[in-house]
Amino acid sequence: MSFQTLLQEALPQTLRFGQEHRRSITLAILSLLGGFAITAVAIAPLAPDASSLPKRVVTEAVEPLDIASQLEALGTHGLVLRRSDVTRGNDTVDSLLARLGVVDRQAAFYLRTDPIARMLISGRTGKLVQAELREDGSLVALTARYPSDLGDEGRTHFKRLEMTQEAGRWNAQVRTVPYTTRPVMAGGTIRSTLFAATDAANLPDSVATQLAEIFATDIDFHRALRKGDSFHVVYEALTADGEAVPWGDSAGRVLAAEFIAGGRAHHAVWFVPADGRGGYYGLDGESRRRSFLASPVEFSRMTSGFAERLHPVLQTWRQHLGVDYSAPTGTPVRAVGDGIVESAGWQNGYGNVVEIQHSQGRETLYAHLSRIDVKKGQRIQQGQKLGAVGSTGWATGPHLHFEFRVNGRHQDPLLAAKASENVVLDTVSRERFAQTVRTIQAKLEVASTVAGAGSTARVE
Repeated sequence: MSFQTLLQEALPQTLRFGQEHRRSITLAILSLLGGFAITAVAIAPLAPDASSLPKRVVTEAVEPLDIASQLEALGTHGLVLRRSDVTRGNDTVDSLLARLGVVDRQAAFYLRTDPIARMLISGRTGKLVQAELREDGSLVALTARYPSDLGDEGRTHFKRLEMTQEAGRWNAQVRTVPYTTRPVMAGGTIRSTLFAATDAANLPDSVATQLAEIFATDIDFHRALRKGDSFHVVYEALTADGEAVPWGDSAGRVLAAEFIAGGRAHHAVWFVPADGRGGYYGLDGESRRRSFLASPVEFSRMTSGFAERLHPVLQTWRQHLGVDYSAPTGTPVRAVGDGIVESAGWQNGYGNVVEIQHSQGRETLYAHLSRIDVKKGQRIQQGQKLGAVGSTGWATGPHLHFEFRVNGRHQDPLLAAKASENVVLDTVSRERFAQTVRTIQAKLEVASTVAGAGSTARVE
């Protein structure tokens, strides 16, 4: 008989047995489960309580190997170390090399005798020096970075002295290298003056000067600032080969700024349109650059405005037909607008004078100059240097006398600058400008968060 046949016959019998003895089967199952429970209860207490186990603290002193031994164990033969320092006023070749950890007689002799290499110690102090050396102290290469003293070049470039070894012989050379930049955000609140606020925010003076220049036609920084006014700015920080500049004013151009004065917000974003002439624009794309600058010198103290005054030499009350700006001798004087030099030379009480003919019958005059840097008939652009502040002619001290004339009639230069036409942003550049604004607005919002604390924050 097959297994399938047996299963078919046994299944009905099994079902009948289960129905007849249902109660007995249920009791048997419960008894069996109860036995398991009792067994579990009896066994559980036999496990040890973890909290009662003994504990032991083992303390062992570990003596690390010295650096030389660690390097030997790592097999780092040929390892090059880099160390940096800044030159001091009383430095000698030996004292500087000692601070850098260099032990190399040949390199020290070369630094003392080579005319280019000796520039490391001679001249200005504060040079940023980086030495590459082996583990035995011998010098592999040395680089020094310091500011350039060549006029305008010093604002954009630095000097790099490089000392390298080739075929066992040292060689030194000096290169002029452009600064690199990285953006920095900052904010501040006015308590007394603009410069006091920027000092409190640890901002370079050049940033304060640029802010005053950018918003000169909107805000009177001498009289209109109020306590509680605030500013937020994104500017370029200069770096020398990626290293923070430890000398002078380390700031480049202001990239964007917001100035809130008297409850009104003024914005400016640096942008270079298709014509290549960069300038500042409002968030709406309207250029902030006008046909005429508000001042022929960077932010300085106005000592006499366009009004009647007591003449300092003649001691009589007369209408002052221009504006006087107090500034040290040698301060650069710039053209307030595009034009052609009408005259450049000496004019009696005015001393050294430059006169410029602009469009639409407008003329400007710059007097008492210590020097003149342009010639008659020369075409110049807005912001171009004309000369320097001085005290030539009938001047009681170094200052610039500035006049603005329209069709031969004298006008208040400040009002004339505000009334001059804006430079229009071309249609092709507007879309690109809109993208720039979207990027810069986020940075200005971050800068506004630090304004209350008057601190700075790096943009990563």
